Amino acid sequence: MESLTTNTDVRLTVTRCFRTLKSSTDSSDIITALRTLHSYLDEGPESTATSAERAEFRKTHYSSALQLLVSNIQADWLHQLTAAQRTELWDGLFLAGPPEQALLVLMDAIGELRPTSNLDHVVNITEKFLQRRRLAELLCSYCLEAAPSDSPQLRETLLGRISALPDITANKLQLNNRALFLPQQYYPLLATEMLTALERTCQALRAGTDCSLTFVAQTLGKVCIQGHSGSVLAVMAPRLSACTCSDMVWQRVCWKLLENVPQRWMESVLTGLVQAVSGPDALGRIIGNLVLTNKKAQFVITHKLLLLQYKYETRVLRIILGYLAADRDRRPLLIQVLRSVSQAWANSSAVKHTPLEQQLYVSKALLLSVSLLKDSEIQELRSELLQCMLSGMQTHLDSNVVRIRRMGMVIGEYLSSRMDINGTKLKFEYDQDEETRELLSLLAPGACDEPEAEPVNRADGPEETAETAESAQNASQTTSGAQALKTDPDSDLDSDDELTPYDMSGDQEISKASPPHYLRDCLEILISSEDPVRVELALQAAESLVRKNSFAAREISVQMSKVLLHMDDKYNINGFLYLRQATMVALTVADCIPVTHYLTTEFYSLNYSLRQRLDILEVLALAAQELSKPVTEKKAASISSATTAELTPYPGDSPVHWRNVVEKRIQSKTKRLTKKAAQPVTKATPNRYAPVAGHFFFPLLKNYDKPQVTFDLLGSDHLVLGRLIHTLGLFMHLAVNAPIAAQMGCALLDFVWAVRYHADQMVRRGVLFAVCSVFLSMPSQNLLVDISDQLFETRSWLADVAEGDPDADCRSLAVQSLVLLDKSLKKQLQDPQAPTVET
Repeated sequence: MESLTTNTDVRLTVTRCFRTLKSSTDSSDIITALRTLHSYLDEGPESTATSAERAEFRKTHYSSALQLLVSNIQADWLHQLTAAQRTELWDGLFLAGPPEQALLVLMDAIGELRPTSNLDHVVNITEKFLQRRRLAELLCSYCLEAAPSDSPQLRETLLGRISALPDITANKLQLNNRALFLPQQYYPLLATEMLTALERTCQALRAGTDCSLTFVAQTLGKVCIQGHSGSVLAVMAPRLSACTCSDMVWQRVCWKLLENVPQRWMESVLTGLVQAVSGPDALGRIIGNLVLTNKKAQFVITHKLLLLQYKYETRVLRIILGYLAADRDRRPLLIQVLRSVSQAWANSSAVKHTPLEQQLYVSKALLLSVSLLKDSEIQELRSELLQCMLSGMQTHLDSNVVRIRRMGMVIGEYLSSRMDINGTKLKFEYDQDEETRELLSLLAPGACDEPEAEPVNRADGPEETAETAESAQNASQTTSGAQALKTDPDSDLDSDDELTPYDMSGDQEISKASPPHYLRDCLEILISSEDPVRVELALQAAESLVRKNSFAAREISVQMSKVLLHMDDKYNINGFLYLRQATMVALTVADCIPVTHYLTTEFYSLNYSLRQRLDILEVLALAAQELSKPVTEKKAASISSATTAELTPYPGDSPVHWRNVVEKRIQSKTKRLTKKAAQPVTKATPNRYAPVAGHFFFPLLKNYDKPQVTFDLLGSDHLVLGRLIHTLGLFMHLAVNAPIAAQMGCALLDFVWAVRYHADQMVRRGVLFAVCSVFLSMPSQNLLVDISDQLFETRSWLADVAEGDPDADCRSLAVQSLVLLDKSLKKQLQDPQAPTVET
């Protein structure tokens, strides 16, 4: 009911203002009506309108108000206003409201008005609109909308106005067009505004706000398809490359931006992007694995830019092929490209009927593709490359064009050297020209590793220049002063050369903040403090505080582990990752079961990044290693200092004292021909890891087969799966001689058996490492009792891996596992009391 009343009041007020602007001739009434309309746009503390009234006016009446102003641009009352009043009241309405509505009205007005002073007035407002960064506000308003609130037709119209603004103004203004509306200035400005919108999107995402990049992606595609990709991406690509170097949020935003580009505009965007980026690494950071998820992008990158078009520089070929070779998931596409390029190069019809420039372009692509392949991949493709070399060389050498023959000779020499056919390499004699030298330069080591240029932040350029000039001026003044002192003969009287300099090498900078002395103070600083110095001191002191006072650490261990796990390096603290990890390890060792339960539970929880899940595994592994090590003498002395101080016996009451005396007398009167070197007696210490090994191990096996929205262990997250298996294998290895080792070994074998043929070599290495750990740590008698049914199948699988796995480390681990298994079986079969196994 209140909303209905508010809408009615706003509509009545706006109607009265419209009536006044249409019919009144009193300037005071006109000014009052304009100020009333302004009040609905003023969001300051002095605004007389409520937020609901302002929202209703922006949504329903703002466009009508602007259209009314444009239709009455020739009214007498407008010319009665002073220049200041016109700028504040008339122009301000176009520059203070929703930018998308204002831009549509301004562009329609430019198209409808005739070349008069009124048109100049509207053009001036449009120029101010661009100068005041209203385009950035427009793009940001669409980015921060999770769901579109306008119609698709309105968006399409707005998209056309933004992308074609230079064409619209040029058609209307012709020779009187403004410099800001020219394509050379407008499209770089539009690129800057899109970067601003993307930066605000990143900030909103960090704050937890849902965003949409659909409109920005459509704007980028629309501008590129109209032929302005060069000027737009020349501004955007260096900035995106710099922002994505270390910021994962920027990478995700860039990937989503490219994914939302419509299919019909994808080619123009990618074509401009590969020419604007500085190297393959920058391209990979900006577009990610787009070629794997988008068929159009895959066709453009792997086929069209390599085989159908040949106008690009060699640098573009290096960027495209280096991008495909940089990631493990994209390397199959590199092999696919090599096959298609080799077929095109060896095609006799193509050699006869295609231009020489295209043949040279394909030859460069073939050389770069082969140079990016590993030796193992070369051996897999050896038959295909050999067929390509033989047929292609025959076709090229049979040609009557000298340039074609030289290309065939260069590529034939390189292919034969890479394949190493029976140790022989082809060698041709030919005169080197510019083309052959260019082809041979591609074979030089590091030819594909072109260094990326460091982008310069334009916003910091003037400030840095000013600071540099000021420092240079100060330095020059200091130098001139020193020279004046040297040239002054009286300055020798005041010389300090004979004074001995004071040694300040051991001085330390005194900090205003002091490190915390209590663990709870440390926790409070990490939670609530915004002072970088205090946070750094708390992190530096946290580990020692945890280890010194284990009782206090047990009280807040889980809470502090939670704070450290979610903590970011927002103050750029030196050694932040090491300090955080060391403290979490100390907490896990001090209060093992609760912290381990928390970390293993959070490993499979929602809303965690892969980096955080890997941190959890690293902390658990380091804590397990520390618990499995024997307690050193210093630690043992500190642990039992109070007990030994209270229970120190009298020397004469020691029951072993007389035994030591008798042993010394016997040793002194015993004659030996040779004296054996005395070996230190190893002191038995309790294994702190054995009682809690199950708390580290079994919770990590609970939910591995339950994919989540952001985490799919058995799907795309191969890295985490491999690290998890390695960590479980480490837990198994550290549990040697523990009572629970047999149960852990059976569970670990059941887990890794399902992923033993995984495509990722890291996962396979982890599986083999886990199997080795089982055979090392599990008692040999339990191997025959608990897993006798799996032993022979495991042995045959290990033999297959040792012979046929493409990874050398996997083969080595498989051989070691076979040796361990055979030793265990042989030991048990030689034992007469060993259980028998039915085969």
